[in-house]
Amino acid sequence: MTSFRRFALAVCVIGMLVQLLLTAYYLGMGHKAAPHHLPVGLVATGEQAEQVTTMLEAEKKFEVNEFGSADALTTAIREREVYGGVDLTEDTPMLYLASAAGASAASLLRATYVSVMQQQTAKQLTALAADSTEITVAQAEVLITPPSVTDVVPLPADDVNGVSLGFLTQALSLGGSIASMGLGQLIPKARRSWKRGAAHLGLLILYAIGSAAAVLWSMSWFNVGEGADRVEMLLIFSLISLAITGSTAGAVALIGPAGALVGIFYFTIGTVISGASILPEFLPTFGRRLGENLPTGAGVQAVRDNLYFPDAPIGSHLLVLTLYAVIGCLVVLITNILPNRRNSTSEIDLGLSEKA
Repeated sequence: MTSFRRFALAVCVIGMLVQLLLTAYYLGMGHKAAPHHLPVGLVATGEQAEQVTTMLEAEKKFEVNEFGSADALTTAIREREVYGGVDLTEDTPMLYLASAAGASAASLLRATYVSVMQQQTAKQLTALAADSTEITVAQAEVLITPPSVTDVVPLPADDVNGVSLGFLTQALSLGGSIASMGLGQLIPKARRSWKRGAAHLGLLILYAIGSAAAVLWSMSWFNVGEGADRVEMLLIFSLISLAITGSTAGAVALIGPAGALVGIFYFTIGTVISGASILPEFLPTFGRRLGENLPTGAGVQAVRDNLYFPDAPIGSHLLVLTLYAVIGCLVVLITNILPNRRNSTSEIDLGLSEKA
């Protein structure tokens, strides 16, 4: 009874500690998400450009990039160099944004733009009142007209909140972790050989393709990603899945069942900082750097760009995914080729031998 009580107490304490750590981590990453050097564009000239840049960068929320024309600005938005920007060279200022890049960034840009324009309008009205200047109806209409906004890359109607990428990443992470844990159980039991390694590697690749196909099929039920290149999406999702399963299986091959914690890490830690629900620029620096170098973060950015920003380069994201997939699969292959110190035989092999 004493042993049982000690075990029960240990389980409770460990459970509470894990809950405490995860709660602190989740709240630390997202309870007060705020922008840090969010890249935005500006089309303005001379003193006006300097004033606006100084105002926007004062609190280090924005990082202003100047462009020579509205066309150059919208091109940068489509290539995901900036999240949006404003053109102040025309008679009526225009805000350009991309809600598909992230709802929080689009909302922030819209709110900041409206606030600045209201301040400018208030200053103009105050100046006119001080001069006792009469204004025409047309001038008054210009002053009270809501600011103009153009959504260069809008979210599709079937993903109005932009949360689909987060759900897909969670599904891939959890499914990949479970699959790699199950397949990894064969390694400690089996007589190691290159054939066993090749078979295990083949199963990982087969699962990656199958899981990618399952994700694409489920997306079609809700019209998410409609119109996207299915072959490209299948390849990207397969690479994400292989990066998760391969690296987790590699960890299991090296240290045993405890290596499955890598997959759990992707699911519990990686999805929060993947950039799906909280944009990278809204995360603390540590969370941003870690997130973009995990399979979950690189996968989310690659999928988002492929779906909504076909002009944006995704080479760096694919490189991160490829490194995780290749290194993990090589570990699985090498550990199977190396001699098993115990030279043990799998339960499957024993069963076949007895029948023979």
